[in-house]
Amino acid sequence: MGTDAGRSPGFLLWRATQRWQREINAALQVVGLSHVQFALLVDLWWFDHQGRRPTPRELAEHATVDDMMTSQVIRVLEVKGLLTREIDPTEERRRVLAITDEGRRLAERAAEIVDGVDRQVFHVAGPENALIDVLDELAKSPAP
Repeated sequence: MGTDAGRSPGFLLWRATQRWQREINAALQVVGLSHVQFALLVDLWWFDHQGRRPTPRELAEHATVDDMMTSQVIRVLEVKGLLTREIDPTEERRRVLAITDEGRRLAERAAEIVDGVDRQVFHVAGPENALIDVLDELAKSPAP
């Protein structure tokens, strides 16, 4: 790591992530969502736009959230009336998730809020696409 932890890429990424998450969580309080609730709701909204109803596991995998957390958040979002669990028409033993009209409205509003936070937090990074390209590459690259 060297003598200057403040110049370590991992440490700096950690600090930037912590700042971003604090800003996101604070902004999402306005709509009554946590960051993970937002992530899963918006992912379900994406599936809805694709004409698909995912299983809880498919939603978890797509959002890269562990199964246990996804299960807990699905229950909360269901109680809030933002999604429903339905019997899969192709397999009676399986449940699929559907976003409600209220869930769609909230997902759209929350996405606008998060986009605003992203612009506010990441504006210092210079050209937006350059940062996105680097982060995308980091997320995709396998560990050595």
